[in-house]
Amino acid sequence: MSFTELGLTDSIQKAIAESGYTKPTPIQSQAIPLALEGKDVIGASQTGTGKTAAFALPSLSRIKPLGKPQILVLEPTRELADQVAEQFRHYGKHTGCKVALLYGGVGYGTQNEELASADIVVATPGRLIDHYYKATMRFKDIKTLILDEVDRMLDMGFLPTVKKIVKICPWDDRQTLFFSATMPPAIASFAEWCLTDPHTIEIARREVAKTVSHSFYPASIDQRDEILVELLRRSEFQSVMIFTRTRKEADTVCSALNKEEGFKVAAMHSDIKQRDRMAALSGFKEGTFNILVATDVAARGIDVSGVSHVINYRVPENPEDYVHRIGRTGRAETEGDAFTILTADEIEFADSVERFIKQKIVRRKLDNFDYVYTALLDDQPAKPVRKKRPPAPKRRRR
Repeated sequence: MSFTELGLTDSIQKAIAESGYTKPTPIQSQAIPLALEGKDVIGASQTGTGKTAAFALPSLSRIKPLGKPQILVLEPTRELADQVAEQFRHYGKHTGCKVALLYGGVGYGTQNEELASADIVVATPGRLIDHYYKATMRFKDIKTLILDEVDRMLDMGFLPTVKKIVKICPWDDRQTLFFSATMPPAIASFAEWCLTDPHTIEIARREVAKTVSHSFYPASIDQRDEILVELLRRSEFQSVMIFTRTRKEADTVCSALNKEEGFKVAAMHSDIKQRDRMAALSGFKEGTFNILVATDVAARGIDVSGVSHVINYRVPENPEDYVHRIGRTGRAETEGDAFTILTADEIEFADSVERFIKQKIVRRKLDNFDYVYTALLDDQPAKPVRKKRPPAPKRRRR
C-alpha cells in the first residue's frame, strides 16, 4: 500500500511526496483510513513507529482553515509538543491551516498571538488549562482530540488534568484518537470513558535495533562515576546520550563531566528553563555539545539522529524505558553502542531488561582499571562454602 491509496487530500499528499515518503508504516496504514472516516481509534504503539503521522495526516485532511481551534493535541512534555507541532506545520503547509504551540516555562505573548488564528493546537496539559482559565483558548469548535503518549502522562501525574480537558471539549460528534505505548488498567478505564466505540490497533512491541551492541559494566556503587568517565575516554564516540534516573543526578553527572578535557556536555531535564532545554537539544543536534545528560523526559519521541552511544548511568527500573533510551542509537541501520553501568542493587532491574528484550546482555570489564571489588566482577558466582560437620559422637554402650 502507498500513501496515495489511503484517501488523504491532495494538499496532504503533496507534502508527503515532498518529504520523500511513499509507503506508510503499519500504524499509519491501519489508523489513517479509520481516522478519515471519523472513527475513534486506540493506537497501542510505541514511539518510533510513525504514529505522529498516523494521527496528523488524517486529522489535517478533515479540516479547512477557519482561524479557530479544530484539532487539539495533548503531549506530556514540552519537547514532544514542539516536535509534533513542527510535523503538523510540515504536513499542513499546503492547507493554509495554522498551528499554535502551548507549553509552560515561557511567556504567554506569542502563544496568545498564535491562538488568535490557530486551527491546530498542540499543548502540554498544564499550560492548556492556564489558557482555558485566561479565556484565550476556545474549545467549542474542536472536532478532533488527540491524546498522545497517555501512559507517560499517567507516569507524570497529568491524568487528572487531562480528564478535565476532555470534559471541556465538545462531546457530540467529537473524534478522539488515543495513543499509548502501554495500557495498564488506569489507562484502559480512562480510554473506555473518553472514547466512543473505538477501533483498537495494536502494533507489535518495538524491539531494539539489531545494529546496537549491548553491554553491562559491573561496578561497585562508589565507582559509578569513575566507570562512566573511563567508558567515555575509551570510546570513539561522535555523540553520546547519558540517561540518569533523577534531575539531581543529571546535574551532578553533567558538572563532573564538564571538568574533563574534550567533553562538551549539556543537561536536559524538567527543572531546566525551557529556552535552555531547547538550546541544549539544538546544540546537541548541531554538534556544539557531544554529550547530552538527560532524564527519561528525553527518551521518548525526541528525534536526534547520529547518536553513536547511549550510556545508562543506572539500569532503568522499567524495562520499557531501556528500549526507549537505547532507541536513540542504532537508527537507520547504523551501528550503535549501549553501555549500562550495573551495580549490585540493580540486578533485578537488569534481569527484567534481559527478559523484556529477550536477549542476554554480556557483562564486560575494563582492562587495566583499578576496580573496587564487588562480587559482580566475578566471572562465575562463588560456590557456597560448606563447613564440615563435626563427627557424630559415639554412643556409649550400656
